[in-house]
Amino acid sequence: MDDLLLVEEGKATNLTENLYASIKKKLTHYSWWLEVILYTIFVLGSQSIATILGRLYYDKGGNSKWMATLVINAGFPILLPIYFFSRNQESSDTKQVSSATLATVYISFGIFLAAVSMLYAVGLWILPVSIYTLICASQLGFNALFSFFLNSQKLTPFILNSIALLTISSMLLVFAPDDSLDSSTDNNKYALGFLCTLGASAGYALLLALTQLYFQKIIKTTTFRVVVDMTICQCAVATCVVLIALFVSGEWKTMHREMREFELGSVSYVMILVWTAVFWQVFAIGVIALIYKVSSLFSNVICALGFPVVLVLAVFILNDKMNGVKVISLVLAILGLVSYLYQHYLDDLKAKAKSIDVNQASEPLSKP
Repeated sequence: MDDLLLVEEGKATNLTENLYASIKKKLTHYSWWLEVILYTIFVLGSQSIATILGRLYYDKGGNSKWMATLVINAGFPILLPIYFFSRNQESSDTKQVSSATLATVYISFGIFLAAVSMLYAVGLWILPVSIYTLICASQLGFNALFSFFLNSQKLTPFILNSIALLTISSMLLVFAPDDSLDSSTDNNKYALGFLCTLGASAGYALLLALTQLYFQKIIKTTTFRVVVDMTICQCAVATCVVLIALFVSGEWKTMHREMREFELGSVSYVMILVWTAVFWQVFAIGVIALIYKVSSLFSNVICALGFPVVLVLAVFILNDKMNGVKVISLVLAILGLVSYLYQHYLDDLKAKAKSIDVNQASEPLSKP
């Protein structure tokens, strides 16, 4: 009788443990998706607003490329409260990394980020937002290639199709009619804007792939603290580099006159720069968080999803012109994004099927 009671108690205990494990697994899964959705909203919303504000700065009288570059990274102090709040999340893996190694990574990434930001600022200065955002969509294709070499990302037929469509989408804009540009923009200036934006897209894609490699090979941890560390440190370095360039170039001398002559007024001038800086920091934290939650390629996909949103906003807010070439380019870019998202959907189904097979194989072992 006692043995029977012990067996029944063992079954009840196993049932409770299995139920608890199942609930915990589901909560973890839902929590993961909620975080990914939140970071996705950060990226899509902040990227759209910051890009529109950046173009508005140029349209209403702003002319300093170094100032436009500065605001992309200078908003990092708003993340300091988050940094101190997350300090108790530091893991033992992080402590094992030497200060020299961390300093080298942060300084290198910061300098590289400053260069990429400058290319973005020049591209946005020359090109209409509609063309600028469509060229930026090529970032996904660049990241797929960099992830293949640096992060062991598989290049499936759907991803290759996505790269091809996004590449064609960007190259079509070389043949955009001249009436889509400002009257003061000649072919050489347009080519410069095109190359700067394309170079910035490639550079930022490489930076994201290197960031994922840094998380996997050096830090070897997945806490929110390392995301905040990376964002603040590389943006701080980039800000210092751009500030030095701003003073060396002499553009700082024209800031007061530029603010005074700004079409929307001095207060609007300051507010546009401040809010541009704030939204770019929200974008940065969202992008890097998506890298460690999913991958650099997925983070790039979310960035690319925001480009059609920016394009539509530019048409309605900034009165950007749309023409046949841009429409075709936009359709190809969307098809390229859908192709990659479908591959991600297939990968998710495969992972779920593998998880089910593992659970089914382990069930007989857990029976008393």
